[in-house]
Amino acid sequence: MRTRTLTAPPALPPLLARGALLSPLKRPRSGAVFSPTRLVLPGVRIDLARLAAYERVCGFATGADALPLTYPHVLAFPLAMRLMAERAFPLPLLGLVHTSIEITRRAGTSTAEEYELGVHVEGLAPHRRGTEATVVSEARVAGQLVWESRSTYLARHKAAGAAHGAPGEAPVPEERKPLPAAAEWRLDGDLGRRYAAVSGDRNPIHLHPLSARLFGFPRAIAHGMWTVARCLAEHGTGPADGTGRALRVRAGFRAPVLLPGTVTYAADGPDFALRGPADRVHLTGEVHHLPG
Repeated sequence: MRTRTLTAPPALPPLLARGALLSPLKRPRSGAVFSPTRLVLPGVRIDLARLAAYERVCGFATGADALPLTYPHVLAFPLAMRLMAERAFPLPLLGLVHTSIEITRRAGTSTAEEYELGVHVEGLAPHRRGTEATVVSEARVAGQLVWESRSTYLARHKAAGAAHGAPGEAPVPEERKPLPAAAEWRLDGDLGRRYAAVSGDRNPIHLHPLSARLFGFPRAIAHGMWTVARCLAEHGTGPADGTGRALRVRAGFRAPVLLPGTVTYAADGPDFALRGPADRVHLTGEVHHLPG
């Protein structure tokens, strides 16, 4: 795997435009290959004003000395977009669906530290609905890995063996007894635009009903990473839980959250979920403390 070191964060608007222009030229297919590249951005400092704005939108307490568990994902997002917007990435950026994320905090993530961010595509795998890419993001302090995430993104297309499930795909999790409801949230129609302003993720499916309809949604939908962050803020895994506490979070995105709308947060022990009307499951997840 070759490494490319950047001197400044990539600008997202040109990347999104490039990804949109190249998307029609890419034909996702089973067996697609790619040339692995790792992008590195050293010397990243935390903009406290931007962090506070993010915390307010996601429901985290502001002013803590440690980063919310999901915030390094926001910092690394432009690097991930640069990789996926390049011609060498075989899947079209437009239409990619974020299907799951696993986040591991291995050590303290202080707001005062200087971080080195790294992003690479770990691999492509067949999925019963197309091809799934795994994107790994990492944050290091003085060479030590303190935080990492693994996100899966699905490009939908007709897949070989779709009727029986594709090899290598994780089995569909069995249905569990619904978790007890803990809170109900009324989500405004502008939530997607407010989260886009603090995260940089301006995918048109989140911004306006008209742009969302172009991709088959009746209304704008909430960002998946907002739903994870809001659940973790409610679950008590925000910055105030300790700057050095090792945690691992796994979350799967099951169905989009339409905006405006009302959702129910449910939790029991390490498990949490987000449900909509008629108990439609939008998100399931779990939080585990790691030894050390």
